[in-house]
Amino acid sequence: MARARKGGILKDFQEFALKGNVIDLAVGVIIGAAFGKIVTSFVEDIIMPFVNPIIALAGKDWRTLTIGPGIAVGKFLSSMVDFAIIAFVLFLAIQAIQKFKRKEEVEAAEEAVPTDANVLAQERLTGAIERLTQTIESR
Repeated sequence: MARARKGGILKDFQEFALKGNVIDLAVGVIIGAAFGKIVTSFVEDIIMPFVNPIIALAGKDWRTLTIGPGIAVGKFLSSMVDFAIIAFVLFLAIQAIQKFKRKEEVEAAEEAVPTDANVLAQERLTGAIERLTQTIESR
């Protein structure tokens, strides 16, 4: 009985682990981590060299700015800039996906509506005949 239960747990776990959603989530996490590294490099290596001279404090790099012993304000600000860039890129990506979905929905709705004049006329006539039949049957 214990052996059958183990097999059941292993089988259940295998089904769970191999579901599309779990695999998609794992791929998303890996791509997200790589994207985070790209954004961090973009901020530190491209943006900040232009921004540093503008906001430099007492000739120091603002990323090394600390308050008291060990409170790294500059590092925190750098992380906030990273977050803002990632959030903006995700916002743009989600908007593009929603726009694409709306476009697909409109195209599907257009395909559902017959565009042939003969088909439209036949549908109207069929509806009129059905209404007449209902009226006659009710009397």
